[in-house]
Amino acid sequence: MMNRVLVVGHGSIGQRHLRIVRQNLPQADIRVLRHRPGSGVSELANGVYHDLESACTFAPQVAIIANPAPFHLQTAAALVATGSHLLIEKPLSHDLEGVEALLQQARTQGVVLQVGYNLRFLPSLSRFRDLVQHGEIGHVLSVRCEIGQYLPTWRPDSDYRQGVSAQQALGGGVLLELSHELDYLRWIFGEVSWVKSYLGRHSQLEIDVEDLAHLVLGFSPNSACDASGPVAALSLDFLRHDPIRLCTAIGERGSLRWNGLTGTVERYMAGGDGWQLVCHQPHQRDDSYHSQWCHFLECVYANDNPLVSGEDGYAVLKIVTAARSVLTHCHLIS
Repeated sequence: MMNRVLVVGHGSIGQRHLRIVRQNLPQADIRVLRHRPGSGVSELANGVYHDLESACTFAPQVAIIANPAPFHLQTAAALVATGSHLLIEKPLSHDLEGVEALLQQARTQGVVLQVGYNLRFLPSLSRFRDLVQHGEIGHVLSVRCEIGQYLPTWRPDSDYRQGVSAQQALGGGVLLELSHELDYLRWIFGEVSWVKSYLGRHSQLEIDVEDLAHLVLGFSPNSACDASGPVAALSLDFLRHDPIRLCTAIGERGSLRWNGLTGTVERYMAGGDGWQLVCHQPHQRDDSYHSQWCHFLECVYANDNPLVSGEDGYAVLKIVTAARSVLTHCHLIS
């Protein structure tokens, strides 16, 4: 029985996790760790700590780490040392330093470490992946993927300038904040073998991070029969007033399109005259978080590997690091 749960962080995502944990474990002793003394905490929690050492004495059986990414590893290492199983919000960290050591520590301690790329738990995305991998459109040649929303309207009840997304010191910027796309592209299409990128700040938003990123990702061949893997064009931004989350796979026998906002998958087959609806599985915002949490608990009880492992989170950070190191700048030739 899960009796002691710790939620680290009490921002919007920490509050969401707290609500979901309480719904699923109504009798558990749930504590919150937040570093702002005197700040209020939801009545859903049984108590609050303001320093990591005190939180560790609570000896949580499981912990959700939802503080800013630059503080994930320090928090995680201390909790793993107590034997706590961890669900770490995405991204796993803000860079690669110390990640391998944490993953090894978790393996040594025998604890489950899951990364919070919750989009994998959307039924519509799982259906899209199954269709792609079962050859519905043949060998995939190219992928188009885009995610965008205007940052000030993303969380309308808070000041965007004070949020994690807007601040480099807190691990903000589109590459890390919107790294769900990197995770699910890798989950569906395989390992990324090369990256080209452009990152920039193009708006008048009061932020000190990139608000726009265009990446080209080359995937490894899926089998010895394939001369090459697909190439994906990925666009991420904080700029669009028309929110979008869309992924289109272009194959030898047609195309498949996933709309993450509507939960639809559509198909356009060779010789066809339009898009056909394959499935429509709409979702509420909490649905994937709820499924993610239930899966995490199942893995803890069974001592099993999670769908989104620490190694998966590490792989995403490697892509982010590569994108930052191979920036492409084009100049007009006069």
